[in-house]
Amino acid sequence: MSRRDREPLVHVENSRLMPLPPPLDDAAAERPWKPLSEQAREQYECDLDDTCAVNIPRPATEADEQDLVRRFLSGLDKLFTPENNWTFLQPLVLTMEHCAKCQTCADACHVFEASGRNEIYRPTFRSEVLRRLYFKHVKHGGLVSAWQHGDVDLNWPLVARLIELSYRCNLCRRCAQTCPIGADNGLVAHELRKLFSQEMGIAPKELHDSGSMLQLKIGSSTGMNAQVVKDNIDFIDEETSERTGVTVKTRWDVEGADVLLLHNAGEILAWPENPGAFAVILDAAGISWTLSSDVAGYDAINYGLWYDDTQFARVAIKHAEAAKKLKVKKIVIGECGHAHKALAVIADRVLIGELNIPRESALTLLRDIVVGGRLTLDPSRNDFPVTLHDPCNLVRLMGVVEPQREILRAICPQFREMHPHGVDNYCCGGGSGFAIMSGNNFPDWRFHVSGRKKLQQVLNAFADCLDPSVPKYLCAPCSNCKGQLRDLLSYYGLWEKNRILYGGLVELIVNAMTDVNPGFIEWEWR
Repeated sequence: MSRRDREPLVHVENSRLMPLPPPLDDAAAERPWKPLSEQAREQYECDLDDTCAVNIPRPATEADEQDLVRRFLSGLDKLFTPENNWTFLQPLVLTMEHCAKCQTCADACHVFEASGRNEIYRPTFRSEVLRRLYFKHVKHGGLVSAWQHGDVDLNWPLVARLIELSYRCNLCRRCAQTCPIGADNGLVAHELRKLFSQEMGIAPKELHDSGSMLQLKIGSSTGMNAQVVKDNIDFIDEETSERTGVTVKTRWDVEGADVLLLHNAGEILAWPENPGAFAVILDAAGISWTLSSDVAGYDAINYGLWYDDTQFARVAIKHAEAAKKLKVKKIVIGECGHAHKALAVIADRVLIGELNIPRESALTLLRDIVVGGRLTLDPSRNDFPVTLHDPCNLVRLMGVVEPQREILRAICPQFREMHPHGVDNYCCGGGSGFAIMSGNNFPDWRFHVSGRKKLQQVLNAFADCLDPSVPKYLCAPCSNCKGQLRDLLSYYGLWEKNRILYGGLVELIVNAMTDVNPGFIEWEWR
């Protein structure tokens, strides 16, 4: 990690990756990687592997390098002080000081397995680098400590590689779930990202400049202000009314509503049938609901969750303030796993007093609607193979496992599980911001490596019906996951060749409703 030459530590090659099942078991089906350009290699720190995610400029002088290392050390100290990191200090220290090196976490890691068990992607690899730095520079251990815990030379090449390495983890925390002593290597990757952002000003532009900063300025990481969102929702209402035969009219800024619905704004642009389906269901169920036009009140995503606690807190507070202003009874979080983790779990650290608005997952509300008989449903309308992707932050983190399954069992006669599933699921490969990170050749890395295990699961789930004459539906109740799965299926041509469509849960519910026109799900690529 401290090596000073510009040769990447490892080369990731298709031939070394985990094999895929049919129809991608033929080596000819494995698309070649887009090579990293010479310009990128010269301009950015690209010395970890054969890709580049963060675009870290190469320092011009040795003095610049030393300054960056000093800032890293300053941030490292702050990570381990209660006044600077009271939110996550305890589990971080426990992870640093208690690791049995049993590698149970490695056997649980989809990135490590998919890469052909490449050592730098082993969850304990990045943790071990940080652990040695912790004992040497935070605990100020001497020769005995170096003998006991291991030593490492701290220089700029190590820090630069560690920055990139922190963005080779989806933060899915499958490793933490399986650790017999509770060490959390996913948290280590997150805390490193936080250090690099908050102390050194280094973060992927998609997450910071085009993510949380844009959301705080205008209200949405998509670039849409409130008026543009309203115009889009008006169009979605018209389209949904025409398709379903049911009049749909979204209610904006209704004070005292039972529900403030928070969508990921990406749905409005990329998957408008999703907010349209929510409107149909909530109206049919007789629920008083509204959307907020306040800044950040119409986009549930919180990019700070992935890399920067300060940015996270700023966005979470705006979400709560929008709900408080409208005096709603509760916030319901739409189909977005990261929004769930941000607003329903981590936000508990900052939303106190009047800002502690009740928050609920849309999946539990939808379960109550469907199982409670508040809709008239015809399962035969969904008589095609359906499998379910479990968003990590909804399922493994929050334990929302059964509500979506109760719905699918009720309305989809050919529902089949992926294996493993539930809390043992595998990440889609787009988690922690990867699905929107598109610089250099990083998309190739997430298609070939981080998304590979999920691709294997999808193909195995539909192994008995891969023929394109049979339409298949991959249900993913998470906007971020849908973005990754869309790109993954497109990259490998699985819509054209095998007719595997992806979509959310609410679309299946509306497709089964007898009070709307048949055919809400349109079997075409989106």
